Amino acid sequence: MRWARFDNKGTPTYGVVEGDTIIPVRGSPFEAWDRTSEKLKVTDVKLLLPVVPPTFYAAGLNYALHVKEAAEKLGLPVSLPTHPDIGYRANNALIAHGENIVIPADATAMVQYEGELVAVIGQKCKNLTRENALSAVMGWTIGNDVSERTWQKQDRTLWRAKNTDTFKPMGPWIETDVKLESLVTKIRLNGKELIAFNTNDMVFGVVDYLVAMTTCLTLYPGDVVWMGTEGHTENMKHGDTIEVEISGIGTLSNGVVREGQ
Repeated sequence: MRWARFDNKGTPTYGVVEGDTIIPVRGSPFEAWDRTSEKLKVTDVKLLLPVVPPTFYAAGLNYALHVKEAAEKLGLPVSLPTHPDIGYRANNALIAHGENIVIPADATAMVQYEGELVAVIGQKCKNLTRENALSAVMGWTIGNDVSERTWQKQDRTLWRAKNTDTFKPMGPWIETDVKLESLVTKIRLNGKELIAFNTNDMVFGVVDYLVAMTTCLTLYPGDVVWMGTEGHTENMKHGDTIEVEISGIGTLSNGVVREGQ
């Protein structure tokens, strides 16, 4: 099932997406719900963030090639993580599919994309096991972890590099029927494919993260866990369009603008 959240005459509303049609529902995928009789064209509605997360989690460096390239950029030795390492991001940075990534006027040219699989938690959970961890996931969406690399070197907490307003596009919807082992992530800049990788080829997978996280943290419905990216990234500039496609889920597309241009 595919769930979208959209602007329904000024009211954020969940709907079930079937082909090019969205059927508004009463309720949400995180609670009781039922379909209305209304049917709308997806192209006729404004898609919103598929979920506003109570807590926004992000996996640390979680793909081998990306670890290598990130280390080289920062002038550090290559060291693969030895355990799942979770961080946090800020909701102020979230924008929906179709909205613009806004690069601050004082940012350098080193503003880059990171296409990521996003797990959306569907139930309150603690102390998950390897056997039941994926049952906590309601569905999957797509994230673009925009990063200002110069600031990333300068700021210990990454408060600007990762959490600047608009630096976290997410969407376009949540897909519940996903086979992790078959997913492929593709990233395109202005229509040109820059990288493609097997989404599930992580150093530590979704199950590893959820089990490790819930030894200490309680996860709640609507929490999101971004799972990291692979490969070499390029700079984005004013006027660009960046697309992150994950097979079986969809395509997240956002324009890029720089303040003052």
